[in-house]
Amino acid sequence: GIIGLERGSNNHPAGFRTHILVCVGSTLAMLTDQYICQTLAANADPARLGAQVITGVGFLGVGTIFVTGKHKIKGLTTAAGLWASACLGLALGIGFYSGALIAGILIFVSLALLPRVENYFYQNARMINLYVEMDSLQNFKDFVSKIKSMGITVLETHVSSSGPVVSNGMAFHLSIKLPKTLKFEEVNMMFCGFKGMLLLEEI
Repeated sequence: GIIGLERGSNNHPAGFRTHILVCVGSTLAMLTDQYICQTLAANADPARLGAQVITGVGFLGVGTIFVTGKHKIKGLTTAAGLWASACLGLALGIGFYSGALIAGILIFVSLALLPRVENYFYQNARMINLYVEMDSLQNFKDFVSKIKSMGITVLETHVSSSGPVVSNGMAFHLSIKLPKTLKFEEVNMMFCGFKGMLLLEEI
């Protein structure tokens, strides 16, 4: 539930009740498996139901992952949190309480505290993906040429499959690599002021 509260407070799809249900359900599956082995069939495999839970919970994770119109994937962390909650439930169900406690703390720390560390490294990253909308193909070509003249490596460019946000615009995706001497904040204003630039976002 604590893990779900962290997700829900940050406006992610799966929140408090979803994480509790996944954890309790997987706990019940593991307890049922253990009960079968101890009561009904001593030679049964106690890991069989648990293995199906780990696979089956994937359909919930898929429901939290979506791709925006700019090809930005969202929900992967929430899906991973659901899967980890299922694993927590399996550990609780079999009685591995110490492992579940340590894993639960690590999962919560990863979701609640580590984004600050992640953001620091992303903000100083040299590999950047851009979503660009220009008023013409020629201005986009000029924009790419300008980037290259600044010592920025253009790794990939392609026309966006989704329609542009700004009417009469053309949408493109770029993957660039900044030199060590430049930061994205330093060149962002220059990019935005380029001729024909309608929209520029880092994705």
